[in-house]
Amino acid sequence: MPAVIVWAIAFAFVESAVVEYLRALYYPLERGGFQFPLLTLDDIIALGEEHRRRLVIELGREFSTLVMLATIGMAAARNRREAWAHFMIAFGVWDIFYYIWLKIFINWPAGLMTWDLLFLIPVPWVSPVLAPVIISLFMILAGIVVLICEARGQPLQVGRLHWAVLVSGGVLVMVSFCWDYPNVMDGGLPNPFNWPLFSAGLVLSAAAFLTVLARHRS
Repeated sequence: MPAVIVWAIAFAFVESAVVEYLRALYYPLERGGFQFPLLTLDDIIALGEEHRRRLVIELGREFSTLVMLATIGMAAARNRREAWAHFMIAFGVWDIFYYIWLKIFINWPAGLMTWDLLFLIPVPWVSPVLAPVIISLFMILAGIVVLICEARGQPLQVGRLHWAVLVSGGVLVMVSFCWDYPNVMDGGLPNPFNWPLFSAGLVLSAAAFLTVLARHRS
């Protein structure tokens, strides 16, 4: 696990460096830095072929980021449970240190309630920074618990029902991030974040995981 954490911190540096370059290009500090409303697809197309190509490259980079996070989990694991655990830890550490590095580089975000563009695949994900940080902390803790159980030779057994609840909670969280995407894509300011939907998804997943853990301990 320590090697996975070091990898995630280093990868977060690379990721935040790329984002800093992109923001310097499209949202320079002398013009206020990164902020909403975002450039729309029409805005990018109007800038010319180079910028359309850069958008495609950026989509590929985001997909490759997910692939790298998944493969480090598989490389560090002895079985599927450990692969999931290492993936969750890597993702959580990477996401948190992404913001830490950006804070060091360009003094952004101003706070946990600062709005951010999280992903572009398949549609823009936006939320205050606090929301992905909460999810990342949950993922790190869950991953550590799974690895502790594995180290003790008492792996967590997650049934189909609990998997269904875990996945359903995750889907609700993702929907909360994408809830306002039509408005954001049209160049509008973000509407208030859907905290009720986000909280429902988080509670659902957490409850399923804690239920599995409680049954395991009993």
